[in-house]
Amino acid sequence: MSTTANVSKLDYYEILEVSRDVSDQELKSAYRRVAMKYHPDRNPDNPEAEEKFKSASEAYGVLSDAQKRAAYDRYGHAGVNGGGPGGFDGNPFGNAQDIGDIFGDIFGEMFNMGGSRRGSRVQRGRDLRYDMTLEFEEAAFGKQTEIKIRRQEACGDCRGTGNAKGQGPSTCPQCAGRGQVRFQQGFFSIARTCSNCGGTGTVVTDPCKTCRGEGLAQREHTILVNIPAGVEDGTRIRYQGEGDTGKFGGPAGDLYVVLTVKDHKFFERDGNDLHCVLPISFPQAALGTELSIPTLEGEARLKIPEGTQSGKEFRLRGKGVPHLNEHGKGDLIVEIRVQTPGKLSKQQRELLKQLDETMTVENTPTSRSLFSKMKEIFS
Repeated sequence: MSTTANVSKLDYYEILEVSRDVSDQELKSAYRRVAMKYHPDRNPDNPEAEEKFKSASEAYGVLSDAQKRAAYDRYGHAGVNGGGPGGFDGNPFGNAQDIGDIFGDIFGEMFNMGGSRRGSRVQRGRDLRYDMTLEFEEAAFGKQTEIKIRRQEACGDCRGTGNAKGQGPSTCPQCAGRGQVRFQQGFFSIARTCSNCGGTGTVVTDPCKTCRGEGLAQREHTILVNIPAGVEDGTRIRYQGEGDTGKFGGPAGDLYVVLTVKDHKFFERDGNDLHCVLPISFPQAALGTELSIPTLEGEARLKIPEGTQSGKEFRLRGKGVPHLNEHGKGDLIVEIRVQTPGKLSKQQRELLKQLDETMTVENTPTSRSLFSKMKEIFS
């Protein structure tokens, strides 16, 4: 004697976690929430999640159909599985072609399972890069120059369509112009973008001989580039829409001018300040002097007081690099280096000996911090 187990199905409203008076919009939101939670792509190798996902799809397929929902509310599962009055067949999705149509309504592009939507051939153009080398002074004060670049522009013969003159695109034979190809995977019918036409539904069968069906041709183009004062090494200047032209009416890409700044022969840049080292002799440091030193804008006078120690820094205000897109400039910082001669004449040696006899310096070691304080006292 055999027995048959009677397994009761879960209530559709409970599966979607909604009340029996749920509105159509609330029902759709609830299904979206549950389906995303248990979708197989998010729960690989999880049979339990897959079953819950299928149950949610079945529940939505019934409750989203007004006629089936009414039958279900009156007769339960029997009303939608052929057992109750009304004669419904066993397909819980009613007039929907397959589960993919439901997903197309709710998920759209997310799972790429919409209805028979066509894609677009429109493509944004590529961004281009142009490397420019500047002299140190050009980066500091700015520059205006013309550059020549080669970029993709709309083909003049086919006007960017990719088709031979007088010809138009043909219907894609692989998807019959739908832009999508459907295939059955178990419980689901899934649509994917047609690989032959890229989802457009059309293909170029008689390509333009000039651009070989690409719709673009490479041409040389001249662009006026304005380098603002104060740019640094590695600065990128963006010129919107000056890159490659987009395919089939798509927007153009951008052009990025990337700057490399050459080193100066004695100035070093730190932000907007400039640094340099000025060598002077021992007599100049001891007695003081006034020297002419170069700046980016010509000569400047620097007064060095007597008793200046090696390493002393002097700041010349406003003699540095202009602030980028702002008013004002940085400073020029000059570090003094007292040079000790490597070779002396007989007369110089005698004079230094006489000087040494008149000076007293205690050659006792001390810490670096104390020595720095002593330098500050005498500077």
